[in-house]
Amino acid sequence: MRTREEVVDVGQLEKSLLETGSQEESEAKDDETVLYTASFEEMEENFVNHQTAQWVLYSLLLILAWGIGLLMLLYLPVRRHILRKDIRSRKLFLTPNAIVYKVTRPVPFPCFGVLKKEKHVLLRSVADVVVEQGYLQSLFGVYSLRIENVGVRRPPSDDVKIHGIANPNAFRKAVMMRVSSMRNEIASRQVSTIEDVPHLMMSPSKSLRHDSTPSGDLLLQKLEEVGSSVKRIQALVEEQQSQTTESID
Repeated sequence: MRTREEVVDVGQLEKSLLETGSQEESEAKDDETVLYTASFEEMEENFVNHQTAQWVLYSLLLILAWGIGLLMLLYLPVRRHILRKDIRSRKLFLTPNAIVYKVTRPVPFPCFGVLKKEKHVLLRSVADVVVEQGYLQSLFGVYSLRIENVGVRRPPSDDVKIHGIANPNAFRKAVMMRVSSMRNEIASRQVSTIEDVPHLMMSPSKSLRHDSTPSGDLLLQKLEEVGSSVKRIQALVEEQQSQTTESID
């Protein structure tokens, strides 16, 4: 059976492991560098007023139709509270590899909690960043940012659309500059690999040539040695024949 000290030691060990794991996760999150951060604070009043005007217009139309618009007008203060919470919680920033958008949105009845949304758009899948402004938005100075995905088959509903961003042109410029730099890096890598292929193909032939020259020289040297030895034997045979003829005479 385990003693009390062993149980305490195991508990402390598990606690230390959990603490180190949480520290590593926090360090990994902190290591993700942020290249550009968008702001929503400057556009809070304009965004809330724009959404309020849009809500009032819909309410008036529904009053004329079925009378439901009256309930919508009574709900307007709650709606404005939700909109303020929504835009204050928005975070949009650019990392070296993705566009990250985070928002904590209250439910239509705030007493039931909030809805958290986090969207990561990889930069290699970004085709363009479009800055839009409708007629009602222009009256309040509100802009919309739409991130288009690469590929013709994808419907426009797959595009990420963000309302109420301040200075959207600066964010678009930062994103497109990063996308172009990534594409240039990929193109340079492809060119370097294409240039390396002929060198790799030529290197075996060069090695074969270098390997074949010593063997050819050795073969010629052996043939020369054989030829010289044959000549020596012929010379010896001729000398012996001449000596035998002289002795006979």
